[in-house]
Amino acid sequence: MTIPNLDSVFISQRTPLLRTLVKIVKNASIAEELVQETYLRVARSLRDKPVDHLEPFLFQTGRNLALDHLRRERMQSRTMLDDVPDEIMQAVPAPGSSSEDSLHAERLLQRLGNTLEQLSERQQRIFILSRLHGQGYAEIAAELGVSTSTVQKELKLIMTLCMTLIERLAPPT
Repeated sequence: MTIPNLDSVFISQRTPLLRTLVKIVKNASIAEELVQETYLRVARSLRDKPVDHLEPFLFQTGRNLALDHLRRERMQSRTMLDDVPDEIMQAVPAPGSSSEDSLHAERLLQRLGNTLEQLSERQQRIFILSRLHGQGYAEIAAELGVSTSTVQKELKLIMTLCMTLIERLAPPT
């Protein structure tokens, strides 16, 4: 199919596609952006190779973009900040803070890095998969060949070590 064919299919399927994406992402404005991105992606694909069944391809591209969006959101929400109490977050220096605060923050990050380097290889892998890649306990357990309970216990231990270090190095208020 060609770009003019895409235009006619897109115009006729735009509303159903939008409804489908709203159901997935639960946000009309994000779904609208995904509809536009879907059109662009499909148009790019058509330049590279012909697509016999354009309508299903359009919907599958939209669904894939919506699922990618949800994965990115999930990863962003699963940061280490989730595990840090508010009072410690308040102690993190704001941009433009004093050089003493900046020096303290630099030391804290250095010591956290040193603490994480002292973990076993498996513990480091669990930490990276959980906090940086956003994987869940079951995914990590399957990848490492251990039980979900082991992953939970190891991650709890790692976070306890980090929190203890942060509390010990927190400046007096």
